[in-house]
This record gives sequence, C-alpha cells and structure tokens, in this order.
Amino acid sequence: MKISLNWLKQYIDISETPQEISTILTDTGLEVEGLEEVESVKGGLKGLVIGEVLTCSQHPNADKLKLTTVDIGTDEPSPIVCGAPNVAAGQKVVVATVGASLYPAEGEPFTIKKAKIRGEVSLGMICAEDEIGLGNSHAGIMVLDTDLPNGTPAAEYFNLESDYVIEIGLTPNRADAASHLGVARDLKAALKRDIKLPEVTDITPVKSEGGVKLTIENTEACPRYAGLTIEGVKVEASPEWLQTKLKAIGLNPTNNVVDITNYVLHSLGQPMHAFDVDAITGKEVVVKTLSAGTKFITLDEKERKLYAEDLMICNQNEGMCIAGVFGGIKSGVTEKTTSVFLESAYFSPDSIRKTAQNHQLKTDASFRYERGTDPNMPFFALQYATKLIQEIAGGEIVGEVFDIYPNLVDNFKVDVTYHRINQLIGKELSKDQIENILIGLDIQLESKTDEGFTAIVPPYRVDVQREADIVEEVLRVYGYNNVELQPTLSSSFLSEFPKKDNDSLQLEVSRMLAGAGYNEIVTNSLTKHQYVAETESIDSNEDVHILNYLSEELDVMRQTLMFSGLEVIDRNVKRRQNSLKLYEFGTTYHKRGEKYKEYSRLAIFLTGENNAESWLDSNRPVRFHDLSQLVYQILNKFGLDRLETTDIQSDLWSYGIEISYNKKTAVRFGKVNPKLAKLSEVKQEVFYADFDWEMLRHNYPLIVDFKPLSKFPEVKRDLSLVIDKSVNFEEIRKLSERNAFKLLNGIRVFDVYEGDKIGANEKAYAVSFFLQDQEKTLTDKVIDKTMQRLMTVFEKDLGATIRK
Repeated sequence: MKISLNWLKQYIDISETPQEISTILTDTGLEVEGLEEVESVKGGLKGLVIGEVLTCSQHPNADKLKLTTVDIGTDEPSPIVCGAPNVAAGQKVVVATVGASLYPAEGEPFTIKKAKIRGEVSLGMICAEDEIGLGNSHAGIMVLDTDLPNGTPAAEYFNLESDYVIEIGLTPNRADAASHLGVARDLKAALKRDIKLPEVTDITPVKSEGGVKLTIENTEACPRYAGLTIEGVKVEASPEWLQTKLKAIGLNPTNNVVDITNYVLHSLGQPMHAFDVDAITGKEVVVKTLSAGTKFITLDEKERKLYAEDLMICNQNEGMCIAGVFGGIKSGVTEKTTSVFLESAYFSPDSIRKTAQNHQLKTDASFRYERGTDPNMPFFALQYATKLIQEIAGGEIVGEVFDIYPNLVDNFKVDVTYHRINQLIGKELSKDQIENILIGLDIQLESKTDEGFTAIVPPYRVDVQREADIVEEVLRVYGYNNVELQPTLSSSFLSEFPKKDNDSLQLEVSRMLAGAGYNEIVTNSLTKHQYVAETESIDSNEDVHILNYLSEELDVMRQTLMFSGLEVIDRNVKRRQNSLKLYEFGTTYHKRGEKYKEYSRLAIFLTGENNAESWLDSNRPVRFHDLSQLVYQILNKFGLDRLETTDIQSDLWSYGIEISYNKKTAVRFGKVNPKLAKLSEVKQEVFYADFDWEMLRHNYPLIVDFKPLSKFPEVKRDLSLVIDKSVNFEEIRKLSERNAFKLLNGIRVFDVYEGDKIGANEKAYAVSFFLQDQEKTLTDKVIDKTMQRLMTVFEKDLGATIRK
C-alpha cells in the first residue's frame, strides 16, 4: 500500500523527515518497506532559477544566435548564448545554470556545461517549456510575468513540491490503516497530535423531485447504503492537483468523477462508486442477489456467471455492479455522462470475501470490504465526495438523499485488567500511560476500577476484540524497543506449550532413519522361550508366559526386540537380500513379582555391505562405526549431552558400548553375539542398537537452548598418541575435557594404526583437538600451555607415548 506524505499532511501536522516518519510507522506496526521521492516534473527543476535578460545583441559569428547577459541573482550577470527568436532585453526567463540536469519532454536528459558557442562563452541556458519537461511547445523561450527576485528557484515559481511515497507492507488484520486517514490515526497516537478531517457541508437537494430511487432487499449483506443523485455534472480531465495525488500512489487518472471516488477511497478508506444515471433503467437502484448462472459483463469486458450469493447493485432490469468488488461495463461514468448516482456503502466482509474469491477478483474496493471497513464512514465520505464533485465537475443534488442503516453496528467491548497488560508486555506501565495510549487510538474507557476497565473499540478496528489485542495496541504505540531486556528473561504466553507427543517424535525419528536408508519392520510380540534360555543377561523369571499358546514358537512375550529382528534378517538373507538396514519401534514385556511391566524400545539392525555395488564406490562390509554414527545422530536429535560411555556388559553383544544420560541407560549397541545370532540361523555379522524409547521421549526438549556463535577464531592442533590397546577413545576424551581449561571445542580421531612399527599390544591414535575461547582470541602462549598440559596428562594417566 502506497501513502503520499504530502497527502498525509492534510490529516495530521508533520514536521518530521520522511525517514523519521517511516521509522515511527514501522515501530507502530505499519512496516515501511520502501520510501521513494516523487517529483511532479522529472528532476524537480533543480538548478533552474528565475533570471532577467539585461542585454540582448546579435551574435557576431551566427545569424540565428543572440548574445545575452542575464541576472540570475549572483554578483555578476551570466553571459548566455541563446537561439530563441523571441528573446529580448527586460524579459523574466527560466535559466538552467551550469551543472543543472534537464529532462526534456522528448529525447534524452542532458547536463548544462560551461561552453563556447561560435567563439562566445555561454554559462547557462534560457529555457523553453519542452526543454524542462513542462510542456511540448518549442516556439521560443518561456517569458514569465512575475515580480519574484532574480535567482528564485524555478520550482518555487511553478509551485512544484517534491513528495515522498511511503510503501507499507500492510498485514491482513490492519484494514483500518488502508488509507491516508488510517495511517494518520496511528501517527496521532504515536506523536500525540490531533487529526484534521476534511471539511464537509450538509447535503441539501435543490429540488425533491427527480433523482434515483433506492431499495435494499438484502440488508444482511448490505447493512448500510448511502447514495444521492447529482445532475448537470461536466465530466472531463481532473485538475492537476488531483491527478498529481493519484499518480503519486500509482493510480492512472480517468476523469474527474471517477478520480474523486478513488481519491476519497485512498483518503478515508471508504470505497465508492459512481453510476451514469442514464444507464439506470427505471431510475431505481436495487441492492439484491440474482439467480445463479446469470451472465454479467464487468468493466474489464469479461463475461462472468454469477453465484447465488453474489450481492449485486441492479436497476429494474439487470445488474449494474458486483457490489463492493467490480463495476459493470454499461453503467460506468464516461465523458457523455451528465448525471451521476453516487454510492457509498458498508457491505458484509463475509459476503464480499466469498464473491471476490469465487470470481478471483481483487480490487482496491474488495481489498478493503472483505477485511472490514468502517460502518460509520459511508455518509461522511458521501458528503466529502459530493463537495469535491460540485467544486470540480459542477452539478446540483436532486431527489432524495439516502442513508439506509436499519441495524446499527455496535462497538466492540473488551474487559481488560492493568495486571494482564503489564504481565504480557513484561514491563510495568502506569495507568495514565495505558489510558492515554488507548484514548489516542480512539478506544474509549468505561467502568474503570483500580483493577481494570472496559475498552470500547470502534467497529472499524475489526482486529481488536480480545484482551490480548488491547495489550498489543498499547505495546505497539508504547514501543517494542522501549521494553528493556531483563537479566532473567521471562514472559507469559497466550497458548500452552506443546505436549510431548509420542507419535510426532516417532514420526520424526522414522523420517530420519528412512533418510539414512533404513526400512521399518513390525514383528510379532510373541516369541519362543528358548531365546531367553540361551542368554545370561536376560532373566527367564521375567518371561510373560502365554497360558493357551498356539505353538512352541509363540509361547512367551518378548523381553527384547533383538531376536524378532534377527528372524527378519534370516528370512531376507535366505532370499538373497544380504545387505539390510532395519529399525523397529516395539514393546517389551516383563513380569516383576506379581506385576507386569511394558517398555517402549527402538531397535536398529545393520548387516551386510555398506553400499550397493557400484563402479564409483568399492564395497565394504558394515562396521561398528556405521551404527555408532547413526546412534549419536539420534541422541543429538534429542539434545542429549554430557553422556557417559562404558563398555557393554551383556552376552547379547560380542562387544559394544553403553551410553547413559543422567545415570540412566539411553542405548546399548554393538556387534550381536554370533552364538545368539545362530539361534535365528543368521550366520553373517549383525550390528544391533537397543534404545530406551521411553527415556528418550521423556528427555525430549520442548524448549531448545541456543547460544551465540563465537566471534573469535577456532584453533586446531594434532597429536599422535601411542597407547595400550586396552585404552579406548572415551578415556582420551574425558581426560581432554577435564584438562583443557574449558577451551576444548571438539575432539576427533582421524587415523588409527596397528602394525609392526609399534608394539604388538599397542595402537596409535592421530587426534585433532579444536580449541576456542568464547571471550577473546587465543594466543600462541595459551595454546601451547594447553597442549603441553594435555600431553603431560596422557603420558601420566594413560602411559601414552607422544610421537613428535
């Protein structure tokens, strides 16, 4: 939406710069997306002044040129060579001084320079109207009739004033601000200044007979309709000031009557329409709906089929206009029009919204009607438009003046407490501050007590109907930037925090696993007791036996998802599907004394080759670290940190890792014990992870903590450690975190070596350490001291040899 600053000044006094006004509007919620200077004449006549020709003589070297001296208000007259036949001494003229840029009516712009023309110096140019874009005449220079002093800017003589167009990204809820008056209302509250409404006079017909009659059949879709007839208008081009106003906001002038309706629309936010009285059959306007399928040709010359709910402005025979949306081709005002019927109405937003959507029509009128216009504005806008038409196009009011408004649209009433306002804003505002802001927004206060009040909101503020909306009004005028951040942030919320939804979490992890190439399996909760009988880690006393089992293979409820997953692997391998990535969300069942327990688990299986056979990549069997990487991705998904890692102690795995969070086991994973795999006839390596899904779900963060990225650079240092094979990487990581002065930002192994160049019971780790200080840039001295401390600890506690 575009707003002209000069136009806006008609409604409120503005002394601030355009940039300052833009900032104020943005702070109050009307976000300014652009600010552009608009000139009524290209270049704004900058560098052009009023001058007086002092002398004029023939050029010695050219018959068609004259030598002049011109007083342009400087200490010395300017010599100017002029080729105009009508130049003469004593004339007041327009002079383009050296450096001025001219934008002619035709051709490319050019800049005046100091020049020599046929051997004579010329310091400027005496201008014709087409040379400065004021017209098309080139018969001679412009000769002015003025007493203005020499050197006066030409823009002042021609009453040119630059304008600024403010482009506002209007949000759908702020229909009240879709006009210059609406924007002025926000400035009124922010700047504490009064609004200036345009002057109107009472509408008095010169005669009661004649004019158009009016009937409203659908008062639900049309709660208010005002209109009158003006005879004897002269339809022609609009005056310059009106055209300039419309052009500034991107509208093309049509004729004086239509331009006035557009001017009132963008001034007051009230859409209007003018009908040619001669096109109103029977001289009667009827507001009603027509039968579905009725054909109607709109102003864009397209034939449209009406819907049954489309509200129409009709004459006695047919429709003339789709109410609040688009006019018809037959009833518009043209140069032949001599009498107009002027409409100013309030239509139901629901009705206009449906019609505009059905016909896929978006107009300036429908934009405002479907969001909600001011039901108290139609008659005032009618008065204003009538005054302008009579001043510009002439004419007299005849017949009845209509304002049909059977059911008054009430104000909104909202109960508000001061405590709630301050609670939601997060700052204590005084009662006077709150009340003054609301009164400045035309929101009246009733039933005031020490605790609160009832806000009486005018009906044009369709977005203010709840207590929270009142709080927003106070806050946006008070200023979001004026609410200081507290050392401890806290706030109140209108909505509750989302609950931990198991289905949503499960879906997120499923998508993550599917993206990594894993397929979901669903297995039977019934299994055979022999699986548990072959293990030491699972207590057979916790088996939940089936009293009337159908087979020996399905006689107990499972205590682990591992065996049912191995059965799936066996079935696939026997069908030549050797490389598998599987996962399952399932439940395990346990008998604890006289009670029964169920636990939710997530199982992941990995076996076979890591990649499909390809000429681009060589095949390799899956490894423990392929599963480890996925396990840590899942733990990171749940925001788990400060994890404790230990070697697994269970005969379900040949080797593996157990990861705990807050001393509770989150996951166990590693290589499945081949002996147990063979129970399901699986002979190839299988890697298996068993997550405690209930524990993960319980610790899922509903609020994510963020910290700013450090502004200081990270440093990487590498070490090569020769250590005993019994030492694992977790011990290195823990020692590093305890001894790096909180500077350790990460640690990564990038090579492992075992071979004849070191001892048989030794291995070599190549490790990268990433150091970073969050408050300053690390110096070489601090880095060296940190690395020396780490090397000393590794040598002392791990018996490591540092390879240098």
